[in-house]
Amino acid sequence: MTVRPIVRRVVTGVDGLRGDPRTPVLIAVAGGWFLSLGVRLVYPAVIPHLRTAYGISLSTAGLLLTVLWLAYAVGQLPGGVLSDRFGERAVLVASTLVSGAVLGLVVVAGVVELLFAATALFGLSTALYGVSRFTILSAVYPDNDGTAIGITMAAGDLGNTVLPPFAGFLAVTFAWQFGFAFAIPGFLIAAVALFVTLPKPNGGSGTADPDGTAPLRRAVETGRTVAGALRSRPVIVVTAIQTLAYCAWQAFTGFYPTYLIDVKGLAPTTATLLFGGFFAMGVAVKPVTGRAYDLYGARRTLPVVLAVATVSLAVLPSVASLPGLAVLTLGLSGLLGYSTATLSYLTSALPPAVRGSGLGVLRTGYMGIGAGSPVVAGALADAGFFDEVFLLSSGLALVAAGCCLFLPRRTTST
Repeated sequence: MTVRPIVRRVVTGVDGLRGDPRTPVLIAVAGGWFLSLGVRLVYPAVIPHLRTAYGISLSTAGLLLTVLWLAYAVGQLPGGVLSDRFGERAVLVASTLVSGAVLGLVVVAGVVELLFAATALFGLSTALYGVSRFTILSAVYPDNDGTAIGITMAAGDLGNTVLPPFAGFLAVTFAWQFGFAFAIPGFLIAAVALFVTLPKPNGGSGTADPDGTAPLRRAVETGRTVAGALRSRPVIVVTAIQTLAYCAWQAFTGFYPTYLIDVKGLAPTTATLLFGGFFAMGVAVKPVTGRAYDLYGARRTLPVVLAVATVSLAVLPSVASLPGLAVLTLGLSGLLGYSTATLSYLTSALPPAVRGSGLGVLRTGYMGIGAGSPVVAGALADAGFFDEVFLLSSGLALVAAGCCLFLPRRTTST
């Protein structure tokens, strides 16, 4: 099969979403994810300014990022449980409202301890968005959830493309606080859009319970169903792939702007623009990867994007020129495409009744492991092994690509 028919089918699938009456839901969810992910990726862009303002080392900066992403990981499971219990609409609206409020605490933090605490709260609040966006799109778009999820994840990369450079500009021009404050009104607008467009839950949580044991029975039944689903070989393999690749992604994104400034000698504004350019590729890569997953499955899609990421990370330390780094950004975008396939696969593989809880368990697990990458990367950088951070990330991506051999040839959806 040649490349041209594949591209034509991918583009046709994405265009098919235009004019769909469900599109307002997709736009609202994607808009909220634009902010939720984009503002979290503002942190790496302003790390140089935070180091100056608070006098912290690379190791402490890495710990701050680890706190952010560990809190985000911890919040996945309760986010999934709340989604199953109260519906995605309530959880997504609450996430955006609380995120906007907590971001104000980040802005007014005057000591490093408060900065860490506010960052942890922001990670927890945005975590509520993580699972529910997958389950609502999987329910609204049952026949092409990979494409819908890919478009939403591309919106997050659009946020990563626009918001970190803009925050970096505000930090250089005014103060680092402006790099976060500008997003607060956006969270409030997103909450209104989600409340208006998302379907209301079907109900059922208020059924009669004369003996008061229904919650316990539901918890036991949910636990059994989730445990059974998580023991299947496909789920185990894809979770391993997601965990390895996520660790590589965390190490890379956490310190790429700082690496470009400290090691490659780029100006801060140039570094943040290149960082934004990396995520700009995700705007194209993720919908295409999502559609490729819908058409050809994870076994044929994942090895390609992971192999490209592996080679690009391995080459990064040897590239010094700005044009070379700009070109290499194209290959590094493979780190953005893998999750569209893995998360679409995991979402559809879980039973609908416990999809939120099951995905919450998995996301808490792999994100909790991946959250350790920034602090390890910061410690290595402080020890003079900044190049090795990216070589290690390349190795993780290579192992993830090898795990694809253990995937079944055909995926099944519950």
